[in-house]
Amino acid sequence: MGRKRHALVDTQGFALKVVVSAADVQDRDGARLVAQALRVYGPALPRLTKVWADGGYSGPLADELRDLMGWELEIVKRSDTQPKGTFAVQPRRWIVERTFAWWGGLRRLSRDYEYQVESSEALIYVGMSRLMLRRMTRTNACSSPAG
Repeated sequence: MGRKRHALVDTQGFALKVVVSAADVQDRDGARLVAQALRVYGPALPRLTKVWADGGYSGPLADELRDLMGWELEIVKRSDTQPKGTFAVQPRRWIVERTFAWWGGLRRLSRDYEYQVESSEALIYVGMSRLMLRRMTRTNACSSPAG
């Protein structure tokens, strides 16, 4: 029961591609779904060369992404000096986690209300569009009004 959201985000945390699947789909298989969905669109994201991921994406996936999309997959692992059970911000991994937190702040995405995965994906894109538009139109509070 449930759904899992697989997302490819840029360095700012904005969604480039989202695939919603059943909760029993492993992370590596979800990454393959994202890459295959992008491949359908032809040379999507031609400037993308490196993808950061956590340990759940390790294994033969790096070779598959290199062959399929030309991307280098770098696995960001926990520090060896970090004690188990403690929290520490890992480089680059927090970006996608922040994106998931943004989605949790959107009422329609905070729970799994949708029956179809296509509707869920569409609402994620609507929410991300709203967030990006709000950031683009934000005025700088420090600047004085002209006139």
